[in-house]
Formats: sequence, C-alpha cells, structure tokens
Amino acid sequence: MWEYTDTVREHFLKPRNAGELADANAIGEVGSLACGDALKLFLKINDKGIIEDASFQTFGCASAIASSSALTEMIKGKTVEEAAKVTNKDIATYLGGLPREKMHCSVMGQEALEAALRNWRGEPAEKQHEHEGKLVCKCFGVTDVQIRRAIEENNLKTVEEVTNYTKAGGGCGECLDTIQDILDEELGKPKLKEFNPAPKSIMTNVQRMQKVMQVLQDEVRPRLAADGGDIELVDVDGHRVVVALRGLCSNCSSRTVTLKDLVEKILREQVEPEIVVEEVKA
Repeated sequence: MWEYTDTVREHFLKPRNAGELADANAIGEVGSLACGDALKLFLKINDKGIIEDASFQTFGCASAIASSSALTEMIKGKTVEEAAKVTNKDIATYLGGLPREKMHCSVMGQEALEAALRNWRGEPAEKQHEHEGKLVCKCFGVTDVQIRRAIEENNLKTVEEVTNYTKAGGGCGECLDTIQDILDEELGKPKLKEFNPAPKSIMTNVQRMQKVMQVLQDEVRPRLAADGGDIELVDVDGHRVVVALRGLCSNCSSRTVTLKDLVEKILREQVEPEIVVEEVKA
C-alpha cells in the first residue's frame, strides 16, 4: 500500500483551482486517457508576464490530482521566468513527497506547465508521440530524450525508477532492454549482454488500471446510474482497487454490499480474480 503525506491527501480530497479557467490565455495538455493519466493546465498571464491565475482538469489517480492542485498553487503570482524553473522535484517536495511509483504524476505537471508556456509564447505544441528524439516506449509515447532528461534531472539508477518517473516500460515491457541501454550510457556503464523483460503474461499495474477503468465505465457505472448512483476510481495498487461512491450510493446504508457483491464481483470476473475493492476514507 502506498503511503501518502497529509499534504497529498489534502490536495486530493480538497483540490485547489480545479476546473476550466474561462479567461485563460495559455493552455497546456499532456498525457492521454489511453495512458491512464491526462492533465490540462490553464493559465492567465498578464501583460507583465505574471501568472495571475491558474487552474487544471485532471484525469488520473490521487497523486495526479494532488500534483496538479499543488502546481497551480505554486505558480500563481510568479513571473513566467520564475514558473519556467519549477521542476517535478519541486512539485513532489511541495507535497511532502510522493511514492516512487507515482513520481510520473509530478513529471506530468512539469510537462503541462512547459506546454502552457509554449502556448503563451505562440510556439507550436508537441503532439502525442512526436516529442524530440527517438520513440522508445510505444505504449506511452516516451522518447529517448525524455528518458535521458528524467535520468539526469532525478539521478535515476534503475529501469524501475525510469518507469516510475516516465511510465516508459510500464505497458507491454518490450522497451525495457532499450531503457537499460540508455541507463548504461548515461551512467557510463558497459552495455549488458542480456536483459530479460517482465513476463508479458503478468498484467502490469498500468495495464490493470486501464482494464479496471474500462470495466467500471462499461459495466459498473450504468448499473449504479439506474439507482441514481455513480462511482469514481481513486487508485489501483496491485490488486487493491480504491474507489469512491458518488450520488445516492455515497450515503446508502448498503454501500458495502454494493462494493463487494457488485463492483468487486464484476472486477474479479473481468479483470483478475485477486482484485479487492475498498472505499476511499476521507
């Protein structure tokens, strides 16, 4: 189970500056729903280059929401030049730290800020899978340039750390040996002769999260909606799925039955039989 700081919990449960900013003059979008995380950052920058306001729309886990909320609080009132210096490590530090498996959420915040500032300057936006460099991870559109940058800026030492910070290698696993080669080059190590990627038969946490989201959307939500309820995915930690019941389901006396006999049963049948569903604790 991941340990979240009180600040992360606060920004997740009570996010600051959530929603679209109607008078924004700078917008940055990164990620994609297919990858499990997406962030749209809105900035209002005045004629003096000062960020007067900021807001966000995020699709993702608790860490993604908290990182986005923290970022908007950090950059409001800063000049464009000051905001451009904000890094993913600054975001994580502001939150009191993030689980290593969730560091890519702070990286997504940094990339959204960079995209928004490019938009404000009138520079072309980088399209998905069209970043500078050679595409390494086809599942998440991560290039060798992005991987090398993450290694250098965050002092990464292992393939697992690269995946935590960039998501590269968290899908099919075919790029793990290439990531290792890049790591070896950056760290000045000789190239390994053999590297065995993770078995494809084992579902990664990212794949599991994508499947859970799909089943909740297609199978669970329509059934809850019939009774005036809804459900929101909060996090997936291995076989532990954390959700929040919404609408009439949130105050229903039989919500435990709903979680176990409906939600957990369906996820066990359509995702993995080891799935355990828990309700988020405020």
